[in-house]
Amino acid sequence: MDGTSLYQAVAAVFIAQAFGMDLTLGTQLGIIATATLASIGSAAVPGAGMVMLVGVLGYAGIPEAGLALIFAVDRPLDMCRTVVNVTGDATVSMIVAKSIDKLGEPKVKEWDDNYVKPSTH
Repeated sequence: MDGTSLYQAVAAVFIAQAFGMDLTLGTQLGIIATATLASIGSAAVPGAGMVMLVGVLGYAGIPEAGLALIFAVDRPLDMCRTVVNVTGDATVSMIVAKSIDKLGEPKVKEWDDNYVKPSTH
């Protein structure tokens, strides 16, 4: 969600600038809030961020036609957002596990611990 919300906010401001629109501070803060909520509600599938960006643009009064400006570069950026999202999720998981003392040395099993010998009947 981290990468998607950042992307949506930056994309909305970029599209507004491309159309020559001036955004007030209130509108910019609204874009941040809307992008954060939209990224929380978006599905974890490729291209979902682009669909949710329509809502962010609609909130700020930015023409949705501006999506054509960023559509071509959305797929590589989507892959980069995935890296940011997974890294953030993994970091928070490790911090929580460390804080409740769930991290420790791994318990190594013998390589054949789960091996079931076939019956000789």
